[in-house]
Amino acid sequence: MAIAAPADRRFRRSHVRPSRRRSPRVTRLLKAVRLVTSVGVLGGAGWYAAQAVTDAQTLRVSEIHVRGNQHLARGDVLALLAGLEGQHLLQADLEVWRRRVLGSPWVEQAALRRVLPSTVEVVIRERTPIAIGRIRGDLYLVDEQGLVIDEYGPNYAQFDLPIIDGLADTAAAGEPNVDPERAGLAADLLRALEGQPALMKRISQIDVASAHDAVVLLDQDPALVHVGDEQFVERLQRYLELHQALHSRVPDIEYVDLRFDDRVYVRPARTAAALRASGVR
Repeated sequence: MAIAAPADRRFRRSHVRPSRRRSPRVTRLLKAVRLVTSVGVLGGAGWYAAQAVTDAQTLRVSEIHVRGNQHLARGDVLALLAGLEGQHLLQADLEVWRRRVLGSPWVEQAALRRVLPSTVEVVIRERTPIAIGRIRGDLYLVDEQGLVIDEYGPNYAQFDLPIIDGLADTAAAGEPNVDPERAGLAADLLRALEGQPALMKRISQIDVASAHDAVVLLDQDPALVHVGDEQFVERLQRYLELHQALHSRVPDIEYVDLRFDDRVYVRPARTAAALRASGVR
């Protein structure tokens, strides 16, 4: 039996119009528009977020912690950082403030770091005084490089250090200007004595007016001991071994010269006084 096809042609494919395909150029353009729009939205959000961070009061410096200071008072460090408090933590130029801290003669090294949300931590390393320098009659704490740390006074009475003469030209005016070569000689001598605490305790004064000859004055001994610029411990120990024999022969000694390993030169004080009286030195 034959089946007749429906007479309604609305279901035929020829009545369904195919969709129009976009060209690749249009597709790329639409993608670009979407990308620019997304970037703009994100950029705007980022800008507003950055402004919010910049303006946040919680990120203003409200605390400054100081570590590593022993002789330099915390108040002195804060005085060097006057103006840092209240600045934005993320915008403050800490290198500029670090250089200000280094302006203190007590500070050898300094580091500043940010601690969120509102703290700056300051870590310093102080200079170590090795002696009390006597310059033009005034006393100063000096470090091993010969740098003047501060004027010596009652507030530094805890330092049991030898007095060093000859560090600077006494005729020079103005601020103390320590000669680095003389300071180096004094530092070498004191470093050599670090492992000899009993000997170090006997050192009363050191004279480095000559950069190649340190002259030592021991406690309860008026004789000046010339030890040169090397073998400091050996020469001082040799003097102590010869001390009794030398003073038994020459009771009043002006100086003993130990710079010549095979000989010891002794100058009696009376002979020195007679030479000075006659104009001979």
